[in-house]
Amino acid sequence: FQILEIIIFCILLYFYKRKAVKHIVVLLMMVALLGSLTVIAVKAVASMITLSVQGKMQLTYPVFYIMIVLMTTSCVFQVKFLNQAMHLYEATAVVPINFVFFTTSAIISGVIFYREFQSAALLNVFMFLFGCLLSFLGVFVIARNKKEEHLQIPFIDCGHVPGQKMMGKIQPDSHSSCYGTLNNEDD
Repeated sequence: FQILEIIIFCILLYFYKRKAVKHIVVLLMMVALLGSLTVIAVKAVASMITLSVQGKMQLTYPVFYIMIVLMTTSCVFQVKFLNQAMHLYEATAVVPINFVFFTTSAIISGVIFYREFQSAALLNVFMFLFGCLLSFLGVFVIARNKKEEHLQIPFIDCGHVPGQKMMGKIQPDSHSSCYGTLNNEDD
């Protein structure tokens, strides 16, 4: 499964870097795949530390340090791609899609890599998946139909300041040629 994840990630990275496909799904699928690697590495590191504390020293094995490097690297690149998605798209689109992709990839990787549902009853597995579906549905309901609010007035009206005489507009007219610049009083 990890090899399949790596192959899919490399294909997405190729399209992202070489073909300049900067679609939100491509970016967030890379984030989700890196997230699943992070989840696997964190669980491995935590298990090895727990075993070491219990007296079965695991910190001398090189796989512990490989997992720490994998965990750190995948976290850093996950944040890098997520930041790029946030710069290209609005947070109202990125956050829900990232939540669904990350959660799904983390569940699938945990189920396959650690065989988490192997001894679980069918009803428990169904209820878990039903809970995930309800969570995703909730994210969809909250995130849909978000409309941007636009100010009708191009400047902020601070109102009347007690004891001060109002001299004019707080900000210049947005349709004038000097909007956003300071006026030189000498001219």
